[in-house]
Amino acid sequence: MAKKPNLVFIFSDQQRQDTMACYGNDWINTPNLNALALRSFVFRNAYVTQPVCTPSRASIMTGLYPHQAGPVLNGIELSDNVQVIAEMISSDYTCGYLGKWHLGHGDMPQHGFKKWISTEDGYKGKFIRGGPLSNRSDYHQHLVDNGFTPDRSAGEIDTFSHNKLVTYPAEYQMAPYLGDRAAEFIDENKDQPFVMYVSCVEPHSPYIGSMQDTYNPDDLPVGPTFLKKPENVSLLNRSKAEYYLQYMESGDPAQDRYMSTWAAVGEDVTTEAGWRNLRAHYFGTVSLVDQMVGKITTALENAGITDDTIIIFTSDHGDLLGDHAMLEKRSFYEESARVPLLMAIPSISTNQTEIEGSFSHIDLVPTILDLLGQQIPKHLHGESKLGVLEGQDTLSENDVIVEWNGIREGHFDRGQATPEIDRLNHSMWRSIICDRWKLNLCAGDQNELFDLNKDPYEEINLFDLPEHKDRIRDMAARIRMWQHRTGDTAQLPNV
Repeated sequence: MAKKPNLVFIFSDQQRQDTMACYGNDWINTPNLNALALRSFVFRNAYVTQPVCTPSRASIMTGLYPHQAGPVLNGIELSDNVQVIAEMISSDYTCGYLGKWHLGHGDMPQHGFKKWISTEDGYKGKFIRGGPLSNRSDYHQHLVDNGFTPDRSAGEIDTFSHNKLVTYPAEYQMAPYLGDRAAEFIDENKDQPFVMYVSCVEPHSPYIGSMQDTYNPDDLPVGPTFLKKPENVSLLNRSKAEYYLQYMESGDPAQDRYMSTWAAVGEDVTTEAGWRNLRAHYFGTVSLVDQMVGKITTALENAGITDDTIIIFTSDHGDLLGDHAMLEKRSFYEESARVPLLMAIPSISTNQTEIEGSFSHIDLVPTILDLLGQQIPKHLHGESKLGVLEGQDTLSENDVIVEWNGIREGHFDRGQATPEIDRLNHSMWRSIICDRWKLNLCAGDQNELFDLNKDPYEEINLFDLPEHKDRIRDMAARIRMWQHRTGDTAQLPNV
């Protein structure tokens, strides 16, 4: 590898871990991701810092947990005073950001990125710090240039709604568009070291769209918790499951604003067959992400710099897709908080290498800086895992923390279906994964303990069993040590 390696960091939106062959999915059509995995470090258990877009992305970019980065909820802008990775890298590197930013108004270069391709429109009043109405994005202009007409009025500017965008032909979806722009960036910068972040919106809901007929829903496997209401868990989880399951008995989800606008646009959630269709639509959309990855890896090959380039692929959170009888994210369940993570590092290995144990996105920034030969700032919450990649260390004793920071009345991060769920969502949670055990703590709800070694689908809550009290106390002590180290003030129960 060259003295100064390049970095290509690709992350999708709302992509579950089980969407590639390397994670046991032997039927999905993702040839480019599969090919990348064959020459990558494959992390078996990678977790986000908070399973919702903006907080997770804040950690990916800053190396700080959401409670210190600032954006603890969707719609909170990342402060100009908080550094992202492009501001930590030497000026020898050209840094580009392409795609969904979601950390503020994403219509112009910022935070050290010189090349910028925008994809989001109409953010008037969306972020707490406010600011002017966003200009038309580069992606918006691309669609207009190709004959498409905005469908949504946002005051001074008309925009394309996500629900409309997904109905356009596959070649006009965001992921393929970003793949083409990324290929251009690679060609323009192939003779100098560069860092490029590429972030698409796929396979985020709505699940309907140009790829929805890719798979026969009757042929797709489901796990043991599919449409199964969880028992003896938090009231929040039980309430969410009851909400989604209600339409299999009575009622019209089309008359439910949350279902028809956010959670299940264009889907039939009144039958098991309808839910299976929804899952098939989602997995079909992953192929758009794969197309983007293929455009990027092909561009690196054409430029002759594959061996000089580190590629990292992950997602900002997953999607429950009917598992535990829920949709979307905002949950500590594995399908929501655990994501794919591939690292192709030619200087270390060109074979597929599985990394066991648990890894947190909080360690991405310091690990990347280490791989690029850059200094690692002392203020970061994570630490470099280069030793794990080089085989000198393991993740066997690595604790992972996941946050949920509640919601705020009147805030953009939309209401969650019912007043009861909204009330429960105000409570803050902290989760720790330690030795493949998971403890979820909240001062205002039923706490949860799962043995992921024996119960990988999290069906049995062991929290109230006397024989696990000492384990719970030890895991809670680890959380409190983490709170002290990172300045977290969330109130947790005494256990």
